[in-house]
Amino acid sequence: MSGTLMETPLPTSRLAWLRERGMGASVLVATLSAAFGVTLVETTVFIGAVLKADPLIGDSGTLAVVVAILSVLLTAVAMYVAAIVTANTFSTIVAGRTRQIALLRLIGATARSQRLQVGQQGLTVGVLGATAGLLIGLGLSAAGVAISGPFIANPPVGFTLAQPLIIVPVVGVALTTWLASWVGSRRVLTVTPLQALGGSVELSREEVAAGRGRHAVAGVLLGLGTLLLAAGVVLGLMSPLGVVVAFVGGLFSFTGLTLGASLVMPPVLRAVGRMFGSSATARLAAENAMRFSERSSRMAIGVVMGVTLVTMFAVALESAKHMMMRQLDGEVPAEVFAPFDAFGAIMMVLVAVCAVIAAVGLVNLLTIGVVMRRRELGLLRAIGLTGGQVRAMVLFEAAHITIAATLTGLVLGVVYGWVGAQSLLGSVPTLPNMEPAGFVAPYVPWLPMVIIVLATAALTLVAAATPTRLATRVTPVEALAAE
Repeated sequence: MSGTLMETPLPTSRLAWLRERGMGASVLVATLSAAFGVTLVETTVFIGAVLKADPLIGDSGTLAVVVAILSVLLTAVAMYVAAIVTANTFSTIVAGRTRQIALLRLIGATARSQRLQVGQQGLTVGVLGATAGLLIGLGLSAAGVAISGPFIANPPVGFTLAQPLIIVPVVGVALTTWLASWVGSRRVLTVTPLQALGGSVELSREEVAAGRGRHAVAGVLLGLGTLLLAAGVVLGLMSPLGVVVAFVGGLFSFTGLTLGASLVMPPVLRAVGRMFGSSATARLAAENAMRFSERSSRMAIGVVMGVTLVTMFAVALESAKHMMMRQLDGEVPAEVFAPFDAFGAIMMVLVAVCAVIAAVGLVNLLTIGVVMRRRELGLLRAIGLTGGQVRAMVLFEAAHITIAATLTGLVLGVVYGWVGAQSLLGSVPTLPNMEPAGFVAPYVPWLPMVIIVLATAALTLVAAATPTRLATRVTPVEALAAE
């Protein structure tokens, strides 16, 4: 038979693969990311127009620069989060397709053709999500402008939603989703025809530890990112542009942590696992998290990103507010900080969308993981575990991941938040002598921290809901017979 025939999939519909578990959530991630970017561009342009129309602060060039920088950085953050979540999703999906890919390899398909197919699927997911996100983002922006109009004392003149920059997040999301699917599908290159005899394959703890090349790259990125973070802090004493250097450092260092997550997260997961006692279900959950550390790390790193982002902006905003308060003598009227608080609230809501994207990724990956383990769960049922014990095991696994990710994200968020505030505000003139601010003390707002912890608890229950239902839906015989 010809290679072309062997390499051509024969689905009942060209888009039938969109019904595969995990693809719908991937489209949702792309949609949320594009809507986030479009809304963010529109929001920051609108805020800039409102500030410019204000008779007191309209001539502040520094404020306009800060708003523009935040718009660019937050849009980049949204696409970064979406890319990591999508890459992890496609990595997990490809692991679940191991037997199917191996069968195609057995009858003549090449690894390159299979990977190209996954890349094409990623591009389709990105285009669908970006288009839907554009429409949703424009709708939300129009509604926001209409609702906020009556509450603005000096409404901007000439503002329009037809901002040319909205094309940046739309195209960016489509391209990053395609790139993430290509990166996530690299496992295709290692699938052999012999694996057609098995099922889905995840790397074991030992195989992950043997990936020295990847870990070396992670170490280099982490080291380089740390140096850039320090350089951003120093440069921030002379110019607000230090935050750009710090942002690149944060991007590099967090990417290093992401690549090395299979080494960083297991010790944290192991420590959290001891909190759940020594019951059979708790021990099974802890062992599952450690046995396939790559899969557990993929799930955890998305939540780490979400918690880190929210904590980072909460710490940065609170630190900036306290720096301003130190410049004023006596009791400060609440209305002085009203515009700042409103701006901070808007930014926190927008940043929280990144956390939602990460949460969708966790639910998606945990669900796919349970589907891939149907035979394993069936064996546990066959040897005596009840449905309730299986549900408890999956819930414990979700709790392991979310608690470990939350603790890691809180620590990283405080560090990144202070670095961001210091690098952005260290050179800002302060009263009474209009000298540079210098050292900006970090402040941790406790209310957002409490909200993060409560949201994490809710996420644990939501993330475990669908997987636990799937885990107990089939009988042991059906699960053992599944491929």
